[in-house]
Amino acid sequence: MSGGARFAIADAPFAVAPLRDALLDAQAGAFASFEGWVRNHHDGRAVAGLRYECYRALAETEGQRILDEAQARFAITGVCCVHRVGELAIGELAVWVGVAAAHRDAAFDACRFVIDEVKARVPLWKHERYADGDAGWLHPGS
Repeated sequence: MSGGARFAIADAPFAVAPLRDALLDAQAGAFASFEGWVRNHHDGRAVAGLRYECYRALAETEGQRILDEAQARFAITGVCCVHRVGELAIGELAVWVGVAAAHRDAAFDACRFVIDEVKARVPLWKHERYADGDAGWLHPGS
């Protein structure tokens, strides 16, 4: 995947190792990643689980645009992001970002840029189910 950038929406759990392996490049001396997991609390409330939904066509287009921007903005050799949709339990992997670069600064900076922009711009929403039986919709940046 040298020079590649790939954004995907996943309907089921996915393996991180093949995504990381696809970013291997002889020019890369650094790799940075981010994993976002479903936590058991939000704003002081106990969370029992959640469901992510998205407008898939727009989410994939905007996600790819973000990765393309990262490729143009940072000196990186590759970048990938996968975000889950559907029902997720506490502790499950919800989003993964991986970045390869010649140097660590670019890898770290691009990784932070990608996750921040995905949370701000990609049309994904989460429906949290609380332990008290209540539920509510949130943008995943929450």
